Amino acid sequence: MRVELYTASGCPYSAAAREDLEWRGVEFVEYDVEKDPEARERMLDITGGKRTVPVIVEEGKPPQVGWQGQGCTV
Repeated sequence: MRVELYTASGCPYSAAAREDLEWRGVEFVEYDVEKDPEARERMLDITGGKRTVPVIVEEGKPPQVGWQGQGCTV
């Protein structure tokens, strides 16, 4: 199963989502949307234009925007 994590440096909710995935032993690819314009465009396509991170994309599941109801705007 491929998991993608879209984050922004300095966002505590991005850090919390990363820590949770690591703690659960989930392998994932992380994209910093502030540093990677292509990743930012993919994230905006996935979220329908929402500019909130983190975004977690797991195969077969709807994308999760934000972390525990909160997120950072990029």
